[in-house]
Formats: sequence, C-alpha cells, structure tokens
Amino acid sequence: MSETSDEKTLAEAVDALADRFRAMPQSRLLGAVPGHPSRAAAGLALARWLAEAARAAEAVRVDGGADGVPAHELPDVGVFAVGDQLAVVGHDLAAALAALPGDAVVALPDGPPVAAGAVRAMAVRRLVEASAAL
Repeated sequence: MSETSDEKTLAEAVDALADRFRAMPQSRLLGAVPGHPSRAAAGLALARWLAEAARAAEAVRVDGGADGVPAHELPDVGVFAVGDQLAVVGHDLAAALAALPGDAVVALPDGPPVAAGAVRAMAVRRLVEASAAL
C-alpha cells in the first residue's frame, strides 16, 4: 500500500519532533515548559496521547471499537528515551489510521468519537504545536 499525503504528513511530523528530542542535551530535556515540569515530561505526555489514539484506532479494526483495546500507560523510561517513544507510538498511530477508511469513527479516550481523518489532523497539530513550543 502506498503512503497517502496525510499519512506522510503525520510520519514527517513524528520524525521531526522525535529527532529534536533525540538531539537535545540533558539540561534542555529537563528544562521546564508551560504546563509540564520538563520538556521530557511534555514529550512523554504527547507520546502517551499518541499511544492512546493508536490503541483506539486499532480497536476499530479489531472489534469495531465496541470494547476497545485494554489501556496500558506508556511507561516513563527516562528523558533520553522520549524521542524514541514518540517515534514508535507516532508510527503506530500512522499505521493504525492507514488501515482505516477516513470516515471510520475512532473513540478517543479524551474526547468524543471522531473520524479517523480528524484523529490524524489532531495528531499532526499536536506534534507541530509541541515542536513550536520547544
């Protein structure tokens, strides 16, 4: 299956932010940002949201979203792993969304159910905003 423009945009946004986190020195990763005690904590919060969105998208494919996939919080494995965590869960989300029609309904845990295309747009927006805030 070839990658659509929307899927490519999500993958590019994920890779760009993950690379920024991977390149940050410890002092910058530990620096506070509005709403979070550190940049690493902000990145982990975003990675957790991406993981939850991917889990919700996968549930649509597996059982129509009726029961959902059991939630497991993405662990905090240290400030130097945040870039890799973002990359993994971001690409998981892109793959899960690619397997769905754009109008498939995804039940996000932090809001009302929305179309898969809207989940992709929300993810890209969150990634771009996080990158700008760094």
